[in-house]
Amino acid sequence: MNYYSRKKNTSKSNIGRYIGIIIVSILLIVALIIGYKYWTGKQRKEKANEVATSFIEALEAKDYDQLTNTLSPSSLEEIGYTEEKVKERYETIYGGIGANDLEVDHMELEESEEDNSFVLRYDLNMTTSLGELETQSYETNLQEIDNDFFVAWNTHLIFPDMDEEDTIQIQFTSGKRGNILDRNGELLAGEGKAWQVGLHPAQLEEGEGKEENLQNIAKTFDINVEQLEQLLSAEWVTDESFVPFALVDEGKTPEITGVVYQETTTRSYFLGEAGAHLIGYIGEVYAEDIEEDPSLQPGDIIGKSGLEAAFDDRLRGGKGGEINILDEAGETKSTLQKAPVEDGEDITLTIDSKLQKRYFETFEGEKGGAVVTDPTSGELLVLTSSPSYDPTLMARGISGDKYQEYAESPDSPFLARYAARYAPGSTFKMITAAIGLESGTTNLEKTHTITSLQWQKDDSWGNYKVTRVSDHPTEVNLEDALIYSDNIFFAQEVLEMGAETYLEGLKKFPFDETFDLPINMKKAQISNSGSFDSQPLLADTAFGQGQLLMSPLHQAIFYSAFANNGTLTFPKLELNSNEPETMQPIEPKTAETIEKILVQVVEDSNGTAHVLNKSPLSLAAKTGTAEFKGEEEGNDTNGFVVAFDAENHSFLSTIFIEDKSGSSVANQFASVLAQHE
Repeated sequence: MNYYSRKKNTSKSNIGRYIGIIIVSILLIVALIIGYKYWTGKQRKEKANEVATSFIEALEAKDYDQLTNTLSPSSLEEIGYTEEKVKERYETIYGGIGANDLEVDHMELEESEEDNSFVLRYDLNMTTSLGELETQSYETNLQEIDNDFFVAWNTHLIFPDMDEEDTIQIQFTSGKRGNILDRNGELLAGEGKAWQVGLHPAQLEEGEGKEENLQNIAKTFDINVEQLEQLLSAEWVTDESFVPFALVDEGKTPEITGVVYQETTTRSYFLGEAGAHLIGYIGEVYAEDIEEDPSLQPGDIIGKSGLEAAFDDRLRGGKGGEINILDEAGETKSTLQKAPVEDGEDITLTIDSKLQKRYFETFEGEKGGAVVTDPTSGELLVLTSSPSYDPTLMARGISGDKYQEYAESPDSPFLARYAARYAPGSTFKMITAAIGLESGTTNLEKTHTITSLQWQKDDSWGNYKVTRVSDHPTEVNLEDALIYSDNIFFAQEVLEMGAETYLEGLKKFPFDETFDLPINMKKAQISNSGSFDSQPLLADTAFGQGQLLMSPLHQAIFYSAFANNGTLTFPKLELNSNEPETMQPIEPKTAETIEKILVQVVEDSNGTAHVLNKSPLSLAAKTGTAEFKGEEEGNDTNGFVVAFDAENHSFLSTIFIEDKSGSSVANQFASVLAQHE
């Protein structure tokens, strides 16, 4: 090849290289441009997604401060809103309907092909005071301002059908509150007749006459004159108006100048004070009630204490009504939610109202409590505490002075003594006796020689001594010990038995159970530590003292084993509920042995419960006088009596009165125990 040909080929080769470089450069530039666009697009979407997520999280949390931080200022300006007005609208509307459990589903962020913006779509679920609201679907744009994104907001993001000038109308209707009935269908709490007390301005006169009449009215109905004057000053009041200010029962409508009455219905408590602690009462919701349950509204009535509170969800039933969007003219634009009214459930208790009233009245105002059970079924027939309070007064609006009188009373009328814990005293000896029999430490023939009223094991006990309540035969067996209620006998038996064996026997009883009851009650306690840290504590526990704590209700439950062939039946308060749980802490033979001796506690002339021998029923009983060791202070001793039907096992009663002996309690309630059918 000549020189000219070689030069020509080289030139062509260089041109090809240049073209290749140019093509590669162009492709690289294109790739960089595409990559940059992809990167910037990804960055934009991430920013948009962050704002959308922040908006959604704030909405779900009802954090309207955070929510308004995500909103586009220009979108608010366009509809004449400020951030404060947005917050106010959410709080007023969502708060007014009781919006709760806000949860967003199916959030989508899609880039718009038309203007390179983003479209946000999501579904919102919530519950209101009327229940679960139908899923609402939303759509809006994200506006880009100076490389940042903001949610374009308008009232459609509160509810899709809602325009700027629209309002929400809420119409709630509460169902009829359910009744609380006793085992025989008698009303314990339900609708009863009452009288609305009102002022008749035309009768009040003027000047001094009016002032005198108002003072008379205020004194009669326990209300302040200032409150009456405030009611009369309302704009709607005329001379012929009926201005309501109180509710009273039938028969409590005295003729007073300036007062008129109108018949009405109201929640009534037919056991009155006899059932106050158990049944409780109702009242208007407080702010903290609404905070705890956002479905509640101001003016709603709920259970405030007792079974009215424990069963409130069932008794109150379902709230009905409508939530509507109204247009600027006040016309219904659309219905967000509609729910039918549901009346509350009637609840039937195992309580015998006539028996409950009889027990309560027998206390004659003394401080005490009573529990009566059917030991075979566990059904609670009586749960009453004395002294008590007026539940009707609490439900209708008690005056501050009257409430203060209750709260500061040394008699503690709000205390449900049947559920408060105390040292059970000598009634507990039947459990100690049963453990002794089953461990083999105790038998019917075995005796202890006891020669004095006080005893201690040795000098290591220091000044502590066990005291027996009376002189009786020096050779004491189990039957004697229960008839005479001999503390020394049981202390000696338990020391011989040993702490480990005794504790093992005690734990066969339900000390750690809370029981399935709508009653505020702590567990029964063996000791502060759950074991016995000293011999004196072990000895004390044997006869129901030491650190032992049980409520009268605990005693009724635990002692049911002696009236039910050794089977302990857990308590039952609802008549139609499932059969209660049972356990077998002692053998049938042991229960039978103890029961026969408890009959002798009544029939033997030396028995501490001999006063019950006049009953036509065959009763088994044990009394107890406990030195005060409990959760409520103020008395030195508590007197207890436990008695049950030894023939048919139809009932078991546990009764206690403060500042009395067990024998005195038995004497006071002898006629009531004799009247059991």
